[in-house]
Amino acid sequence: MSVSVRIPTILRTYTDGASEVTVEPAEDTLTSVLDALEAAAPGIKARVLDDEGKLRRFVNVYADDEDVRFVGGLDTPTPAGTKVSIIPAVAGG
Repeated sequence: MSVSVRIPTILRTYTDGASEVTVEPAEDTLTSVLDALEAAAPGIKARVLDDEGKLRRFVNVYADDEDVRFVGGLDTPTPAGTKVSIIPAVAGG
C-alpha cells in the first residue's frame, strides 16, 4: 500500500531534492506514514513533529485535501493511494 508524500522545498534536503516521496507504511495511519518517511529520509520527522511527538505548530499536514488537525491528527486514516502534503506555515506582512 503506497502513500505519496509531497515535500516542501525547505525539507527537500532530506529527500535529495525530491518534491514527492512514495512510502510503504506498515499501517493506515499518518503516524505510520511519518515513520516510513523517516526511514526513507532520516531526520525529516523531527522537522514535522515536536519533542512531544505532536505536529509542530507551524507545520500543516494534509491527507488528500483534509487538514489532519481536524480529521484525526496523527491517527488520521491514510489508506493506499492517499496523498499527504507537508506545508510549512508562511508568515509575512
